[in-house]
Amino acid sequence: MQHNARKSEQGDGEHGPHNGDVVMLHIASVRERPGSKSETDHAVPIVQWHESVLTGIFEISKVLTAPYRLEVALANVIDRLQSFVQMRLGIVSLFDDDGVPDITVGADWSEGSDEHYRTRLPQKAIDQIMATDRPLVAENVAVHSGFSAADMGVLGASDNMRVSFIGVPIRIDAKVVGTLTIDRILDYGSNFRLDYDVRLLTMVANLVGQTVKLHRFFKSDRERLMAGKDGLQKPLSELKHPAGERKKFQIEGIIGDSPALRGLLAKIAVVAESNSTVLLRGESGTGKELVAKAVHELSPRAKRPFIKLNCAALHETVLESELFGHEKGAFTSAFNSRKGRFELADKGTLFLDEIGEISASFQAKLLRVLQEQEFERVGSNQTIKVDVRVIAATNKNLEEAVARNEFRADLYYRLCVVPLLLPPLRERRSDIPLLAVEFLENFNSENGRTLTFDASAIEVLMNCGFPGNVRELENCVQRSATLAPGPAIVRNDFACCHGQCLSAMLWKSRSDEIALQPGRIVPVPVKPATPRAEAATSGAVAAVQPVGSERAPLAAGGAVLGSDAKMTNRERLIAAMERSGWVQAKAARLLGLTPRQIGYALRKYGVEIKRL
Repeated sequence: MQHNARKSEQGDGEHGPHNGDVVMLHIASVRERPGSKSETDHAVPIVQWHESVLTGIFEISKVLTAPYRLEVALANVIDRLQSFVQMRLGIVSLFDDDGVPDITVGADWSEGSDEHYRTRLPQKAIDQIMATDRPLVAENVAVHSGFSAADMGVLGASDNMRVSFIGVPIRIDAKVVGTLTIDRILDYGSNFRLDYDVRLLTMVANLVGQTVKLHRFFKSDRERLMAGKDGLQKPLSELKHPAGERKKFQIEGIIGDSPALRGLLAKIAVVAESNSTVLLRGESGTGKELVAKAVHELSPRAKRPFIKLNCAALHETVLESELFGHEKGAFTSAFNSRKGRFELADKGTLFLDEIGEISASFQAKLLRVLQEQEFERVGSNQTIKVDVRVIAATNKNLEEAVARNEFRADLYYRLCVVPLLLPPLRERRSDIPLLAVEFLENFNSENGRTLTFDASAIEVLMNCGFPGNVRELENCVQRSATLAPGPAIVRNDFACCHGQCLSAMLWKSRSDEIALQPGRIVPVPVKPATPRAEAATSGAVAAVQPVGSERAPLAAGGAVLGSDAKMTNRERLIAAMERSGWVQAKAARLLGLTPRQIGYALRKYGVEIKRL
C-alpha cells in the first residue's frame, strides 16, 4: 500500500490532533427535527466523560501491560473500548515499513481473521490518515469527501443508514505505523459527542503506539539473538535465564521465572534506557522499590545517585523540606542549610513511594518541579535547576482519586508517562517455591540452621492467596522456620493449618466483603497435598503448576454477586453501589468484577444510577 502525502480535500472536522496534541474539532451539530433533541441536549456531562475516560484508559493500560501476544492485546483493547465508546465496529490496523498491512484486528479477532477485518476498512479514509498524520472525523460518511463510493459500500452507508466514522493515527515516535478506527450508526437519539471520542481515541492510539514499539523492539532483538549478532542482546540474555536457576536480575530480591515476571523484567529493560517518568502500580508487597532500583541500575544514570522517599511517612511541611531542602533559619529547627532529595538526586533517579498520599497543596508544588525541573529551597528565593528522573509508586487507584478531585489530573498525566503494573503473587504462583527457598536460605544463614522444605509445606504455600504478596510470603517462611521443631518444615508447621493465621483471616475477610456477607471471620482452609508438588531438600525447588484463585468465579450481567441465599443478585448489586457511593469502579472492586461487567449488571437488572 502506498501512502502518498497529499493535501486534504475535506474542510469539516479534518484538522485534528497532530503529534500527540489534542485540539477541539469543529463538528457539525445535528439538525433539529420535530420531537427530537439536539446533540448538545444529549451530550454526556463533561465531568462524567472525564471519569469514564480515566476508567477506560486505566482498563486499557492494564491490557497493554499484560504479557499477551500483540494481536491478542490489541483485540482486547477494542473489546474494552466498546465499554466506553459507542461503536458498531472498532479496528486496529498496523503496517510495516513498506506500507504493507501487517496486523489488522478487531474485538473478536482469531487466528487468520485479519483479512476479514481488512475488508471492513474504508481504504481511501485509511490512506488519508496515514498520509496526513491527522485524525479523520465524519459525522456522516455519505457527505464527506474523505470517503469513496467503495468506502461507503464497505461501511454500509446509504440515505437510510447514516454512518459516523472516527479514525486516528497510531505513531511510533514521529512515524505513523497504523490506524485506530471506529464506526457507528448515527440516529437523532444518539448520546455522544464526536469531539470527546476523538480525544479518547487519540489517547488510546498513543498507548497502542508505545506497546507496538516495545513488541517490535523485542522481535528485532530476538532476531539478532538468533543470528548471533551483537548490539542490544545483552539485556535480554540476562533476562532469559534457565527456569531451574534462581538467578537474580541485577537487583537482589527480584526472583522468579513466571511469565508475568518475565514480561515485567522485559519492560524494565526497555524503560530503563529512556529518561521518561515511570509510575509503578501494584498491590502492597509486590516489590515496587526493587523494581524502581532495577530501572535505575539498568539506566545510563546507574553511576549517579538513587534517592528514595516515602511520601506517606512525612507531614506536608516536613515533606517539602525533605524534597526541596531549606536554608538556615527557614524555620525554628533549621540551624543549617540542607539540600533536599531533588538536589541530592541531580543527574540520578528519585523514587517517590506512596505518591497517592500527598496533599492537594503539595501536589501543585510537585507538579511544577516535574514540569520545569526547578525549585526553591524553603526560605530561599534562589531557583535551583536539576536533572532528575522521577520514578513514583502507589497502590492507590489514582484514576478514581482524580475523579473524586482528590488527586490533580495534570499531576496524574505528568506521573503516568510510562506505567508499569507489578503482578501480585497470586498471578505468579510458580515463583512461590523459588522465593520461599530464597527466604529460607536467608533465615538459615542468619540463624545458623539447615532447614529445608517438605513437599507438603510447598503445597501449603502454593495454595495460599497471599494478600500481602512477597512481603507476606517472607514473613510466613520466617515464622514457620522459627517455630519448626524438626530439620524440615512440614505442613503442620504452618499456622494456617491450625486455624491461627491472621493473614488467612484477612484473606477471608476480603472474600466476605466481596460477597457482601457479614458474619464471623474464619481461617481459609488449605487444600490437601497433591502429588504434583516436588520436595526441596538441597536449596532448590522444582516449579509447581500454578493453582487457580480461591475466589468463586463471577460473570458479567448475570453474575453470582454473592452466596447469601437471602439476597437476590439485584439486591447485592444495589447494596454494593450504595456502599461505594454509586461509583461503578468502586462497586466493581467490591464484587470482584470489572467496571464493564458492573455496567452490564446495572442494565440487566434495571438499576437506575443515583447522582449524589
